[in-house]
Amino acid sequence: MYPRLSDLFTDLFGFNFPIPIYSFGFMVAAGAMFGAWVLQKDLDRMYGSGLISGVKMPEEGSDKKGRKKMVEVSPSFIVGTITLIIIGAGFAGAKVFHIFENWDVFMRAPSRMIFTTGGFTFYGGMIVGGFSVVYYVRKKGLSVGRIADAMAPGVMIAYGIGRIGCHLSGDGDWGIAADIASKPGWLPTWLWAETYPNNIMGVDLSATPVFPTPLYEFFAAVLIFALLWSFRKHNHVAGWLFWVYVVFNGAERFFIEKIRVNNTFELFGQTVTQAEVIALTLIVIGVVGIFKTWTLPTPATPSTPTTPATPEDTEVSVAVSAASPPASPES
Repeated sequence: MYPRLSDLFTDLFGFNFPIPIYSFGFMVAAGAMFGAWVLQKDLDRMYGSGLISGVKMPEEGSDKKGRKKMVEVSPSFIVGTITLIIIGAGFAGAKVFHIFENWDVFMRAPSRMIFTTGGFTFYGGMIVGGFSVVYYVRKKGLSVGRIADAMAPGVMIAYGIGRIGCHLSGDGDWGIAADIASKPGWLPTWLWAETYPNNIMGVDLSATPVFPTPLYEFFAAVLIFALLWSFRKHNHVAGWLFWVYVVFNGAERFFIEKIRVNNTFELFGQTVTQAEVIALTLIVIGVVGIFKTWTLPTPATPSTPTTPATPEDTEVSVAVSAASPPASPES
């Protein structure tokens, strides 16, 4: 594994890279940039189609009195701000949720858990970052539903790219011990069992290889991204695509938790993880959201064909008109 990209440079080119670039942080940044690019493209499409209003931005230059003229532009102009909000609020929320999930460890060494470079829970970042973006979008007077629809594909692929960072660094987001004997013959060993040598956690897994769950999540994220991208021109109420994302995201995480190492607790007599509970909740909320924003296409009303008038019909109409007495002035 390569917790630092500088280690990769050393292996490939034989020299020490002077700046220690961490794999996880680099891949998260790469995912955020790619997700922002996807968001920008879809917002431009929506704005060009009239599906979403623009935002007011100051025009370059000023009038004779030094005042800035405000012009309407595509909401893609605020993608940079949205990305920074997601990163800032997301990392803060991810850290807080991780602390709650490991409260006993936090109480023994609070400062160590707060200031460590590891220890983040995705759903904490998703929830806190999501509410922060909603607040900002409403302040800008934009449709929250449309923005959410445009963000869904980008957020999904950004998550998948971030998981590659987890895999490269070996940050502990791996799976349970893999049974080598039950591996399908057609599947490469590296997709079934991984020892994560030189992982950033310093854990020796050479005797008990584990499922490389970050890779599974990456592949699932790419597939879900492709589906969301193909659905983006839907005819349903604004927000429908976002709820589809919520369901897919929850389902993916719920099933991966079955083979993933995580802290567990008892709930209604069942041993569950924090992520499983949140994932199931998201699935339920997402299904409700899909039904509330579902719009069936309006069937076209068949028009009654008009029978053209024949010469005989015209003669009868003229005869009836001639036989009718003229209207009196009082009528």
